[in-house]
Amino acid sequence: MTTSHQAAPPQRGRTAPAPRESGRRNGRAGRRNAPAGQRNARAGRRRKRSRLRIALAIALSILVLGAAGLGWIFLELNGNIDTFSADGISGDRPAAAKGENVLVIGSDARTGGNSALGGGDKGDIGRSDTAFLLHVYADHRHAVAVSIPRDTLVTIPPCKLPDGTWTKTRTNTMFNAAYSVGQTAKGSPACTQNTVEELTGLRVDHTVVVDFKGFAALTDVVGGVKVCLPQDIHQQDLNPNRTTRGKLLFHKGEQTVAGQKALDYVRIRHGIGDGSDIGRIKRQQAFVASLIARVKSDGLTPTKLLPLADAATRSMTVDPGLGSADKLISFTMALRDIDLHNTKFVTIPWRYEGARVAIVQPDADELWAALKADRTIDGKDASGKDADGKGAAGKDADGKGGKKGGATASAPPASDAPVSGDGIAVAVYNGTTTKGLAARAATALTDHGFTVTGTANASTQDHADTIIEYGPGQRSRAENVAGLFPGARLESASGEGVSVVLGRSYTAEVSSAKGSEGPGAAVPKTVADDARSADDDLCSNLSYG
Repeated sequence: MTTSHQAAPPQRGRTAPAPRESGRRNGRAGRRNAPAGQRNARAGRRRKRSRLRIALAIALSILVLGAAGLGWIFLELNGNIDTFSADGISGDRPAAAKGENVLVIGSDARTGGNSALGGGDKGDIGRSDTAFLLHVYADHRHAVAVSIPRDTLVTIPPCKLPDGTWTKTRTNTMFNAAYSVGQTAKGSPACTQNTVEELTGLRVDHTVVVDFKGFAALTDVVGGVKVCLPQDIHQQDLNPNRTTRGKLLFHKGEQTVAGQKALDYVRIRHGIGDGSDIGRIKRQQAFVASLIARVKSDGLTPTKLLPLADAATRSMTVDPGLGSADKLISFTMALRDIDLHNTKFVTIPWRYEGARVAIVQPDADELWAALKADRTIDGKDASGKDADGKGAAGKDADGKGGKKGGATASAPPASDAPVSGDGIAVAVYNGTTTKGLAARAATALTDHGFTVTGTANASTQDHADTIIEYGPGQRSRAENVAGLFPGARLESASGEGVSVVLGRSYTAEVSSAKGSEGPGAAVPKTVADDARSADDDLCSNLSYG
């Protein structure tokens, strides 16, 4: 018997819905019965969420692929770069100064397929076809490239040979012989760097070697470079050993060249002007200026630089400091604020000495002193002084500056206080080939109250930097003398008293009694008047003689 309180049995085939499921059904039923506007709004929100998820997924994929792609590109570039060993770089180097100096060497090595572009024997030794020292001022808004003719007579300091021994110093030797030390197919960039530091008294921060293939590839990547010829050029102008004039290679006037034709252009020597290397340097300077203008017109962005970097690194050898893609690209990006007009090209002061080129003094030393002081071609201070009024001096790899190994100490920076030499005796020695330098320094010292005990030539005339030597207990007096020779190094010596050994960094003008900034280095007028700006007329100043 069933009471009224007994629950009715459930219907067969049906199950009572769970509370959550019941809520979902009721919700769906409510949404179905909701006004059309509300249903459309909900659908729109679902579509927005869906699109956002898709966009985030795509963005994440792009980031992952982009990072992987960029990583692959840098690995590829790193694999392209060759470096030369730093153990061939001299341990006796100039102290770091303002700005940054980059030695650029154009190699005519015939290895690695270069003989197909430049001719010659594949087994021949490497030679430097052209070279210039690029000084990037500390303000990163000015730069000057100083060309060094390959036939210039210089002193080649000791350089390391492949067997680990070092050569002896060679004087009155052609500059391009430094690159051939060791007689190897790839040449000796380290020896050329040592020679440039010996010649200029400037520390070379980086060295870059570009061969025929690298040069040709660069011009192809940028889509060609505009050049100008003062006359028609035939095959015999490129190769004087030909018995006939040959076909026309270049017509007179403006034109765009790339690849092999660009290489032919910068190698032309015999058919223009006096057929000298000096005249060819002028055209090479015009070419590099035009190349810079082309690159800057495309924009110095990573996107534009990567193809250039790929082309360049395939046939480039650099010092270990530039031996990775990120360092190379970072260095290039640091040059983007230098405009064309402030990019200058000059040639070391020179004169003919028979078939060779001799350096003109004191003009050359004055040029190096101006660069060391970060003075531009027009005499401006481009040292990029900060808010404290301190110059942006360069540093060694360890960030400390001074000579490698720390055996010597740089003189303290000149203060604003007047320099007084009362009661201090000083001997002055000329450590350079510039005549009369010791006498001029002695005059400056006596003007400030110092007693000059004598002047003479130093035991050697190859000093790059000025050295102030002092005996026991004379350190403070030496520091006082250093107030007239900013950048000089202090060295303790066994003798008594204080002596100054003048280096090439010293110039005629010294501090006044009121405490000026020190030597007022200026580029010689002969150099400044012949300077080329990267925005100069393409067809001007293209030959010598």
